[in-house]
Amino acid sequence: MVKLKRILLIAPNEMVRTPAFDRAHALASATGALLHIVAFDYVQSLAVAGLFDHDAMAQAREGYLQVHRQWLEQQARFHRCVGRPVTTEVVWARTSLAHVLEYVNDFHPDLVIKDTHHVPALDRAFHRPLDWLLLRDCPAHLHLVTGAKNPKPLKILAAVDLSHLEQLTQGLNDRILDLAATLSASCGAALHLLNVNSWSVMGDSPTSLPTPALDDSLRDAINDAQQEAFDELADRYGIEQKRRHLETGIPHRVITRFARQHAFDIVVLGTTYAHGIDRFIGSTAESVLNKAPCSLVIVKPLPWLD
Repeated sequence: MVKLKRILLIAPNEMVRTPAFDRAHALASATGALLHIVAFDYVQSLAVAGLFDHDAMAQAREGYLQVHRQWLEQQARFHRCVGRPVTTEVVWARTSLAHVLEYVNDFHPDLVIKDTHHVPALDRAFHRPLDWLLLRDCPAHLHLVTGAKNPKPLKILAAVDLSHLEQLTQGLNDRILDLAATLSASCGAALHLLNVNSWSVMGDSPTSLPTPALDDSLRDAINDAQQEAFDELADRYGIEQKRRHLETGIPHRVITRFARQHAFDIVVLGTTYAHGIDRFIGSTAESVLNKAPCSLVIVKPLPWLD
């Protein structure tokens, strides 16, 4: 199992305690990881005024940031009281993808935690939210928190994809199970494993194979191969039979429905992308995020080697 040593919480620029704070504190306590909290704060009016009176505005900006620093320190105080390391920082910058990625690359966290909120489809069409951009570009595993009913998770679902060879997905299924098993063991949470068989699904509708005579034999062969791979993966991580789930359908719809019906606290799933500038967000992860039934942990494949 992977060991979490450094957790980075990206706090909102508003001084409000959100569910991500509670989840980050719970996971850091459970895993023994260092927790670092960063908030990006930027006030346009102060920046503009600084063009006319730099010294006065620099003083005003520092006073403003000091209030934010003190507020973050208050949030960290209880965590330190129980003997856990936690550090904080307020950065004078917009919460943009470039600034967040620069910070993540400098800090090298094992897990990045951030609140996420539903964004209407029309808004997404004209403005790509930061969460969606981080799905694609964040180099670390990403935990998007929708709520904190159970800050320390009680039920975790690992959703794997056995429709591709592991060599083609850079061992992504094992990376998903490694992280899910670590979170489960650290938190004492029940770990479930789900694979969605989508062999006869193209796009968003079931589609039969071109040669009807091959349907039954090909379906049986694919099902047998996925069952064997599924059992091997589950056995390797010691997942009980009653917590192994094989479903058929459109992956993002099945994952969303299954997670909601069984009240999971976290779904762990992966993303895939191509090499170079044509990288893309794994469609299943993005579609699940659209209607997130609970908090998500997005596992990244190993980086491509040049």
